[in-house]
Amino acid sequence: MVNLRFAVLGTGFWSHFQIPAWFEVGGVELVAAYNRTIAKAEKVAAKFNIPRVYNDVEELLKNETLDFVDIITEIDAHAPFVKLAAKYHLPVICQKPMAPDLATAEEMVRCCQEAGVPLFIHENWRWQAPIRALKQALSSGSIGKPFRARIDMISGFPVFDNQPFLKTLKHFILTDLGSHTLDTARFLFGEANSLYCQTRQIHTDIAGEDVATVVLEMGGQTTVTVNMAYAGNYLEHDNFPQTYFFIEGDQGSIELAPHYWLRVTTKEGTLSRRVVPPRYPWADPAYDVVHASIVPCNADILKALKGEGQAETTGEDNLKTVRLVFSAYESAASRKVILF
Repeated sequence: MVNLRFAVLGTGFWSHFQIPAWFEVGGVELVAAYNRTIAKAEKVAAKFNIPRVYNDVEELLKNETLDFVDIITEIDAHAPFVKLAAKYHLPVICQKPMAPDLATAEEMVRCCQEAGVPLFIHENWRWQAPIRALKQALSSGSIGKPFRARIDMISGFPVFDNQPFLKTLKHFILTDLGSHTLDTARFLFGEANSLYCQTRQIHTDIAGEDVATVVLEMGGQTTVTVNMAYAGNYLEHDNFPQTYFFIEGDQGSIELAPHYWLRVTTKEGTLSRRVVPPRYPWADPAYDVVHASIVPCNADILKALKGEGQAETTGEDNLKTVRLVFSAYESAASRKVILF
């Protein structure tokens, strides 16, 4: 089959992993890159043999013959670039978080629907190999009906070192990390019926919150507590960026523990195995499990782009996660439970 031609919009930190993940999947040809600072685009183009670079997005879209675009910019550029892609009737992939507020995210989805072009969100967290194995164990029914769960993404990792712009975000951990963890909660347990959130700011040199706790009732039967923190403190089991899970069912429990140990406990006893993610030479070892998850996420989107099925992380689906994120902010501000 002919490779699908695409361009990347944005050549910052994440482009150095998003691009080689596309090459890992195959079936694509990267023909152009945009960055508002042309020198950055040229540097990435040299690294990945991209033939053309631009510092004007519309010029790129006018000049290039493309099958899709992949937006890897900061959040404020997502909406205008999605709208431009829709204007040129191009399928578009956008990094998370989708938008800086719910209304803008809704507008992005509506704009693509009206233009008749697909919008995908690059929500890769749910594609981590250990989390897929956890989902499989949960879906097997071995622990019966889940009634309570805890999701912990708590780390002292210095995330601001390689992404200093995160310090400036008025909305930080719920948009940056909550977009992932709340989406994973939906992936595992279905849609939320209610939500309550509290936030804290531990770092004194940042604009937004770096600690959040969200309690949800999901699928009408499961209470899910999502703990997230980049407080910069020291933790015994800090294996950034691993997410830990503990799920209680009426016939047993499932735990995804440090070092990728998946444990399923029933009346027969405990079955333990490690679910180690793939490792790629282009991945940053500090982000191994996350960078590895980009590959299956891209593969799932590529199938949809080729008309071979429905992708999991569409704009319409991710809009449900965005609603949870901004409902969490509403709950934290009002100290009230939000009902859906």
